[in-house]
Amino acid sequence: MTKKMPNAGGPAFYSLADAAWILGVEHDQLHHAIRVGVLPVVRRRSQLVISADALRRVLEGGAR
Repeated sequence: MTKKMPNAGGPAFYSLADAAWILGVEHDQLHHAIRVGVLPVVRRRSQLVISADALRRVLEGGAR
C-alpha cells in the first residue's frame, strides 16, 4: 500500500533569503514582516528559517 504525501518533493523550510526572493520583497521588508508577526520563523540548526506552510499562507493572501 502506498500513501501519497502532499508536497513530498519540496523543501519543508526556506532560508530568509530564499523566502524574500519567492515573495518578491526586499530583505528589510521580510524582516519587518517577521518582527510584526506576519511571518513566523523557526530556528533550525542555528539558522532562522520559514516553514513552507507559512510561506504558502502568505502567498495565498491569508497573512496579509
